[in-house]
Amino acid sequence: MENVKGHPSSQLVDSTMESLKGLVSANAVIGEAISLPGEVTILPISKISFGYGSGGSDIPSKNPGGHFGGGGGGGGTIEPIGFISVCKGEVKLMQLTTADNTADRIVNLVPQVFDKVSALIEESRAKKAAQAAAPAEEKIQQ
Repeated sequence: MENVKGHPSSQLVDSTMESLKGLVSANAVIGEAISLPGEVTILPISKISFGYGSGGSDIPSKNPGGHFGGGGGGGGTIEPIGFISVCKGEVKLMQLTTADNTADRIVNLVPQVFDKVSALIEESRAKKAAQAAAPAEEKIQQ
């Protein structure tokens, strides 16, 4: 059947989608920041899942306009999964649940890998700075 604006099925879908739009917002995934004393900010993080379905049928009738029967519905869940903590410029992810699949485990390892790479870069820079300073010190001692 062709989607005709003003048809009961179109109105049904539009009405259900408008209701679901009211539930979806960025604040539902990343909650409002909670500021604590000592330069600490906490951001709650949630996982949101939604499902939606609708259906309908024009029932033939002798009356003009026919009869329409239909229904629609949707549902959703919001599951808290953790917090982002910002304390004096240091950001940490605190999870409420453990990783139960490979993708989650990889995402969870990103901060640790980033920290290790940053430490290696800093160590390399410190060694180069020390090597650059060493010949200058040798000349001064001679």
